[in-house]
Amino acid sequence: MTTYARIFSFIRPYRLTLALSIVCSIFFSIFSGVSIYLIIPLLTTLFGGGSAGQPPAPPSPGSSFLPGWLVAAKDAATEAFRHAVFRADPADSLLNICVIIVSAFLLRNLFSYLQSNLMIYVEQGLTRDLRNSLYRHIHELPLAYFTNERTGNLISRIMNDVPVINTGISATFQTMIREPLLLLVYLTICLVLSWKLTVIAFIVFPVVLLVIAGVGRRVHKESGLAQERIADLTSVLHETISGVKVVKAFGMEEFENRKFSRESNSYFRTILRVTNIRNLASPTTEFLSAAAGGVIIWYGGLQVLGKSMEGSEFLGFLFAMFQLMPPIKELSNVNNRIQEASAAGKRVFEVLDTEPNIKDAADAVALPSFSSDIRFEGVSFRYGDGETVLDGITLKIRKGEVVAIVGPSGAGKSTLIDLVPRFYDPTGGRILIDGVDLRRVQLRSLRDKIGIVTQETILFNDTVRNNIAYGLEECPLEEIVDAARAANAHTFISEMPFGYDSVIGERGVKISGGERQRLALARAILKNPPVLILDEATSSLDTESEILVQEAIERLMAGRTSIVIAHRLSTVQHADRIVVIENGKIVETGKHDELIGKTRGLYRKLYQLQFRA
Repeated sequence: MTTYARIFSFIRPYRLTLALSIVCSIFFSIFSGVSIYLIIPLLTTLFGGGSAGQPPAPPSPGSSFLPGWLVAAKDAATEAFRHAVFRADPADSLLNICVIIVSAFLLRNLFSYLQSNLMIYVEQGLTRDLRNSLYRHIHELPLAYFTNERTGNLISRIMNDVPVINTGISATFQTMIREPLLLLVYLTICLVLSWKLTVIAFIVFPVVLLVIAGVGRRVHKESGLAQERIADLTSVLHETISGVKVVKAFGMEEFENRKFSRESNSYFRTILRVTNIRNLASPTTEFLSAAAGGVIIWYGGLQVLGKSMEGSEFLGFLFAMFQLMPPIKELSNVNNRIQEASAAGKRVFEVLDTEPNIKDAADAVALPSFSSDIRFEGVSFRYGDGETVLDGITLKIRKGEVVAIVGPSGAGKSTLIDLVPRFYDPTGGRILIDGVDLRRVQLRSLRDKIGIVTQETILFNDTVRNNIAYGLEECPLEEIVDAARAANAHTFISEMPFGYDSVIGERGVKISGGERQRLALARAILKNPPVLILDEATSSLDTESEILVQEAIERLMAGRTSIVIAHRLSTVQHADRIVVIENGKIVETGKHDELIGKTRGLYRKLYQLQFRA
């Protein structure tokens, strides 16, 4: 299935609306033709060509090449129009013609309005559905995908590429339907009036089509490059704004300005190339059409001077012929817009086609509760084709046990605990919870049993209340307050301008690091998970904040199975068991006093380094 055909699959919910839009386009085209054709009897009535009250002269014999049925239909329509409109008094005929012309224009614009509104509904609906599909799919992708993909690039595909697809849909279902219908109507009028002049006009068409095809190929290539450039620009912008504190701290404003300018200039040059190529089609088409128009006026003028064609018919032909130019110009850009949409669609479907490797198995089972233990059996792991991070980890964590994972930086501690909620799957061995392989447990069921608090606290630009109750709908305020109290957060929340309804800013920038950490703990307490994972939850805090957070952590861990990673070994001295990891392997296991007693043990060495004073 081609990229463009796949885009069409998103239009299925809007088939009825699209059909109504096409019907409106048909009526718009018909009344457009009627409004132009009525110029001929108007000119005849005003300037003669027959005696007062008589119908206009029949068309020239040049139309005799038309099929007999078409000639008969035309004659019947002319006769009906003659009896309905023309009167003995030319003033009455003029009034009738003016009323019909005004009515034709009224209906023409009414159907144009309806068609545009219906088409906008389809276009914007498709844009919404594509964005929603992308957003949902992004949430299904594993963490490994985001380590290799820039955030700005993903944002660009949602915010920049999808609207480009929208322009292609507009080109296909509006321009490609309405403009050919207009061409057909106006071309029919031209053929009825003079087939010879019409043939001369369309000699230029093959040349125009060749130009359009060549331009379209260039536009497709350059449009894909333009979308990549805007993605690069979005990435730089996102990274700079997210890290603005670091930029200012290191005085790197000018460096970031230069980097942004480079990306901005690159996009500028690319978009100029795309625009220049796209804009080449319209003036080229217009020039070729004007050249054909000059020939038509010369040849048609000779026919009028030679009395083989009425002047009113020739002027009517010119009106109809020049009405062909706007649709032709629009159609000359359709291929470019479709090529741009196809290039953008390719980038969008690259994301949608990325299959999540962390997902529910076909025979996945729900985990009703956590009742026994979590076991690592010969677990190994590496990121992609990189070096092994974990090597043959075998570990059993019993329900209610507090297990601390310690070791030097880069030993694999965070990777080990990331395997528990299945952010990643082991590349070797397996992990079981209550005897069931994690890969056979439904993801939502598994993660419902796990609460996670990390060093990098993720909060949202929302109220304190909604951040604590994240993931819980219509949670009573009393329960939120109780969780905040348990996390030592209620006091500072109460001092905020709007209390629990205070907005804390993006990533919680309006509150301190310790306060952010306590809100994260309150969120975990409110979730009340049977398994708790703490990853460096106090490492970046000052002494006072650490004491408050540590008290909240102790309350949170009470009665729960807890896995704790901490560089500050003072925070894990009371763990039921301490597991020491080095180079992806477990090298020591035991309680604090046991490990300190080992003369050459790694834990003793780490402890002495921290407390050497």
